Amino acid sequence: MIKIIGLTGLYCLLAFVSFGQEQSVKYYTLSNSLISKTIEVRDGHLKTTQIENKATGEKIPIHTKTEFKLRISEGTDQPKTAENLVSADFVLEKVLENSPNLMSFLLKEKQGKMSVELTYSLDENEFYTRKSLKIKAGINLVLERIDLEVIDGGLVQPYQQKQITAQGPAQWKPGLGQPLFGQNAPIFMGIEFPASDNFVGADQTAYCGYLWGKSLKEGETYLTYSSVTGVGKDNDGLEKTFQAYIDNIRIRPLRLQVQYNSWFDYGQGVSKEKFISSVNKVHEELVINRGVPPLNAYVIDDGWQDVHADWSDEVWKINEKFDMDFSGSFDKMRAVDSKLGLWLSPGLLFGAQPAAKPLGKQGFEILGNWMSIAGPKYMGLLEKRMLDLTRQGVSYFKLDGIFGHLNIREFELDGSDYGLPKMPQLGIDGLSPSDSLLNDPKYDALKTYYLVAGTERLIEIFEKQHQVNPEVYIVISNGAYLSPWWLMHVDAVWMINAGDAAGGSTRTEELVYRDGVYYDTWIKEKTQYPMNSLFNHEPKKTKTGESKEDFFNYLMMNLSRGTGFVELYLKTKELSKEDWDVLADGLTWVHHAFPYFKYVTMHGGDPKQQEAYGYSGWNKKGGYISIHNPNKSASANYKISLDSLLTQHKKNTTYKMIPIVGNSPKKETNIENGTQLELELAPGEILIYEFQKVKQTREIIHH
Repeated sequence: MIKIIGLTGLYCLLAFVSFGQEQSVKYYTLSNSLISKTIEVRDGHLKTTQIENKATGEKIPIHTKTEFKLRISEGTDQPKTAENLVSADFVLEKVLENSPNLMSFLLKEKQGKMSVELTYSLDENEFYTRKSLKIKAGINLVLERIDLEVIDGGLVQPYQQKQITAQGPAQWKPGLGQPLFGQNAPIFMGIEFPASDNFVGADQTAYCGYLWGKSLKEGETYLTYSSVTGVGKDNDGLEKTFQAYIDNIRIRPLRLQVQYNSWFDYGQGVSKEKFISSVNKVHEELVINRGVPPLNAYVIDDGWQDVHADWSDEVWKINEKFDMDFSGSFDKMRAVDSKLGLWLSPGLLFGAQPAAKPLGKQGFEILGNWMSIAGPKYMGLLEKRMLDLTRQGVSYFKLDGIFGHLNIREFELDGSDYGLPKMPQLGIDGLSPSDSLLNDPKYDALKTYYLVAGTERLIEIFEKQHQVNPEVYIVISNGAYLSPWWLMHVDAVWMINAGDAAGGSTRTEELVYRDGVYYDTWIKEKTQYPMNSLFNHEPKKTKTGESKEDFFNYLMMNLSRGTGFVELYLKTKELSKEDWDVLADGLTWVHHAFPYFKYVTMHGGDPKQQEAYGYSGWNKKGGYISIHNPNKSASANYKISLDSLLTQHKKNTTYKMIPIVGNSPKKETNIENGTQLELELAPGEILIYEFQKVKQTREIIHH
């Protein structure tokens, strides 16, 4: 074997191997100061072979089975015609781009079924690379599934739930849009699309891809979503590394959004006068009397829509309880230095459901009781209305009822009229869109095709809303699913599988209900999604009478969960002076502590098992730790280490430890990073401490 070496970066390494036949090999390198990616071209076939982690100097071999894999057919109702095209079925036609930050190759399928432009990209200061395909059909075909990464071993699948259910309370765990992590190397992979399907098979082959199921006519092109490959400093900190990547790619920066919502005040009985009355009360008590910063939004929840009007020309018409253009409500928002927010159900669920059947009779795409999120005719009307509302000045949207709600989901079983696959081989005749029989995993592909199409259509609307107002705040609620890649399009996502009213007769029980779902979601199921961008349906204060201490402890423990989305569910006329005092104290703290929400984690045991637990958030200047003993009859001895994995700081960093909630210790004290805290908590007790850095040292930086 003869090798010519010494050329770096963009230049190629040539090798000639003699096994009775000469082979040519070239290596192309995508590289910056943090990461490099090596692509091998052997006899016209491409394959990624190595990722170098510049932060650690580690060269990570990538055992690529095929550089990409495309499942195509003449139609998904003819499964026997489906075939897989892999990168070995293509030959390199031309190098289109060739630089340290961008490489693009034109490949042609040997039988002329398609050509692809395979592109790799890397920005100068990023610790992750991207790969995408631009596919040009050479024949009429259906592109069923696209895999941009097929790796033989070395990756694990942290989140392994797969419940794409039509029926079942709190049984909605589609498993879409979750990343893969390195087994022994600090590396992450996935597709930058919320409905992607990234998984590790039984044979340890890792796939990063997604179902698509759309037709391409000869000559038509399709640009795939990108795969991403990134590196971190070590495996222990890989979740935070991945979250740093998500923080980089969000459509809008993480913001603290504090707002009032009318639902617990009035339900569907809300009117302009009632809403303005509550706005006046909240603004007076919190902002004027107690100095809390003005709220970001006041939200009119379910009850403003006129479901008895004809929606065939415009959906989401306003009923007689409000001005036809919300003019009075907008005037009030200007007076209190805030913005107007609206509740809206894309699928026409809850209070909007009476409008669905009439639209279905008028030829709009209806499923069972609700509208199809993939239906072009209906979604065209919805897009127009949402963009009109955004232009008028609605700055917050709570989108409630996407693919269903907590207990029921509906799916498109035959969307062939508007481009969705038809799969009669599954025996779907006679099934309803929310039939419990659809819980069977054998229908998962059919259901996922609908989720993919609906997700794509929603994303189109969100991108246009952002163009109209780059500061709009969008939350997707009931029926959504937790994927971190939603944050490329929205600001917060529903806390999956939790009701809007925390169960329990005491504040401790309310906390345990919600925190139990947190524990299941992040600790047991290992969901990769930042807690700082979660809609968790709290805090709630709908009556007075509890002690000031009980309300304060509940509120502070709630806020310590670390979400930047704080929606107040209040009965404004029921609250006492002490209640408003506590709310003001809590909101003042959340404004102060919000910078710590950059990286939030849950620690401790299972709340549902009466085990002590809590939350912790940190940035370069310090952080906080909260701890709750949910046991009503026994004290808890709790230990937690202020190590570098938790704090991201050097061991010799000194903090000022400040008690925020609780009585032990009562005074501020200095404490070193690396110290193990040992605390005694009485039954039901909550402790919260802030840690302000007093000794500046060089940071540990995780990429």
